[in-house]
Amino acid sequence: MSKQTGKSGRHSFRSRMTGGDIVFEITNVVFLGMITCIILYPLIYVLSASISDPMSVTAGKMLLWPVDLTLENYAEVFKNDNIMRGYRNSLIIMLSGTVLNLVMTVLAAFPVTRKDLWGRNVIMKLMTFCMFFSGGLIPTYLMVSKTLGLMNNWLALILPGAVSVYNMIIMRTFFMSSIPYELQEAADIDGCSPFATLVRVVLPLSGPVLAVIALYYSVGHWNSYFSALLYINKESIQPLQLYLRKVLTANNSQSLMEMGSDEAARAAMRAETIKYSVIVVSSIPMLIIYPFVQRFFVKGVMIGAVKG
Repeated sequence: MSKQTGKSGRHSFRSRMTGGDIVFEITNVVFLGMITCIILYPLIYVLSASISDPMSVTAGKMLLWPVDLTLENYAEVFKNDNIMRGYRNSLIIMLSGTVLNLVMTVLAAFPVTRKDLWGRNVIMKLMTFCMFFSGGLIPTYLMVSKTLGLMNNWLALILPGAVSVYNMIIMRTFFMSSIPYELQEAADIDGCSPFATLVRVVLPLSGPVLAVIALYYSVGHWNSYFSALLYINKESIQPLQLYLRKVLTANNSQSLMEMGSDEAARAAMRAETIKYSVIVVSSIPMLIIYPFVQRFFVKGVMIGAVKG
């Protein structure tokens, strides 16, 4: 019965569509289809080039789909110690940084939702001001390198951005709009401290926003290379993205392979396709994480939307 009702509802809706509505629908489908193709083409091309024969890619035989399949490029990537070390470093930075970011963001967002916090509106205005205006690159560099002494230390990549005011505002909005304040008042009556209320009442109901904010922070840490470029000089602790940047910009991916190759020309061609393999490998963690938080994402990004 429900399926029949749904089909009849869709049929009646379509029957009420005017000529302008139909043109609008067709235009939307065509426009979104074009955007989808524009986005998907480079992604498919990179993946196809990473598993194609280097000579076919360099000769221009591969336009979209793989040609002469081979996994030699990935074998060279995984044999390279620098990439594996950078992979490990990036994972450590991403995991530890995301945990610290979540803790600090929650501790910053929850107090300003409490009606018994004096001056909470002033605090929010100060935080918002800091979101738009900062000291600049040079003062930040001097503070991290000289004052804090964090050169060649992973903390230099984590502490300066421990709290994102934008993400804090998103979390504050979720606390205020999706969790009734009466629950906090009831917890106060039962004798819970504000911290106990946060841990026992607020956080168990905040799964969607925590998942979305964690995804934002994780992607930011994983893709970041500029901070590492400034503060990390030791190759042993450099993240993967910094090494990837060297490969793509310095055009020295030849160093990824053993130099004892019999065919120098083929080695040079393979060096170009190895770049694509490194890009694919560096994208794997985000591709693994996203499916686990995707079910929270739609709900999380609609925080603060009009409800009716």
